[in-house]
Amino acid sequence: MISISDKADCCGCQACFEACPAHCISMTADNEGFRYPGVDISSCIDCGLCEKVCPLLHSQVADKPLACFAASSGDISTRLQSSSGGIFSLLAQSVIDRKGVVFGARFDESFSVIHAYTESMDCLSPFRGSKYVQSDLYGAYSQVQAFLREKRTVLFSGTPCQIAGLRGFLRGAEDENLLLVSVVCHGVPSPRVWKDYLASITQGTVPTDVNMRNKDQGWNNFRINVRHDSLLIHDKPHGEDPYMNAFLSNLTLRPACYACRFKGAPGSDLTLGDYWGVENIHPDLSDDQGTSLILVHSEKGRQFLLNLDLELTESRYEDAQKGNPCLEHSAPMPENRARFWKSYSRHGVRTLEDFTRARWTPGRLLAGVRNRIRRMI
Repeated sequence: MISISDKADCCGCQACFEACPAHCISMTADNEGFRYPGVDISSCIDCGLCEKVCPLLHSQVADKPLACFAASSGDISTRLQSSSGGIFSLLAQSVIDRKGVVFGARFDESFSVIHAYTESMDCLSPFRGSKYVQSDLYGAYSQVQAFLREKRTVLFSGTPCQIAGLRGFLRGAEDENLLLVSVVCHGVPSPRVWKDYLASITQGTVPTDVNMRNKDQGWNNFRINVRHDSLLIHDKPHGEDPYMNAFLSNLTLRPACYACRFKGAPGSDLTLGDYWGVENIHPDLSDDQGTSLILVHSEKGRQFLLNLDLELTESRYEDAQKGNPCLEHSAPMPENRARFWKSYSRHGVRTLEDFTRARWTPGRLLAGVRNRIRRMI
């Protein structure tokens, strides 16, 4: 029976919840907004399946990638809608062309972040772009399993711990039709803080679009946009946005993220992220529209990648890792994290500015944020 005594021992992948045959596990949010499993002991049949699928109860072996590339989609429209170079969209196109299914994170009607799927390129747009919130995976693993049993090709994109959760749920069953694509992850922020912050922005207005990586002013200077119909009701550079500052200061991350056990993306076929620092390594690829970092972990991933209509620039992993230290290193826990959450329980979103104002003073803002942004998801 799954039991969480230390919150650092739960990444929130929800594999135990989905695997339970007795449906006696529920996922309940704590005061920070992160979901943890709870067991109805009276309904538990003591099958032990929840422990068998939990990725944190089993060792994860990380290896250096087989290959490392920098690349960007040749479609500028796709790149501008994407966080980095648009490679996710190219992979999705390849899978959908095979009558397959693509899973990833998107906003729901209330702009909470959920994992869902699409079978059509016409519906792919909501899955593009980073969402700096831990997603709710409710039902996703079971849906993946059902599609695989139909012999359909499935692309599942998520954080490394979500990839590990899916592999645990499938209980190690390898499937040639499943492509696992992890994202370079700095850590997952609190759904509660995101919900509260969005409510403070909208003031009762229902948003029609949220873009956490708007690149109208460049990839390096992206902005956080919230719209209601055609009206732009929130538009801030990422370095001036309290929500992003709290995230980059590591104040709102899940406890498990401070000692992440999934560095090196164990079990993924490919890893996608921003190639931060590309201007120093491959200056000919640096046009401030977004360049993707692609890490290959398996031969399956390599074959999917090579079948794309994509020009790849081979790169050294050591060079790429310099701009993305979170590939191997967990975000450090801030000394004032407990104080932050104590204040948040009393003052809500006002705490975001109170705790990040000193860190992002005008004299340090540009250089500080530029360095920190290279370590995020």
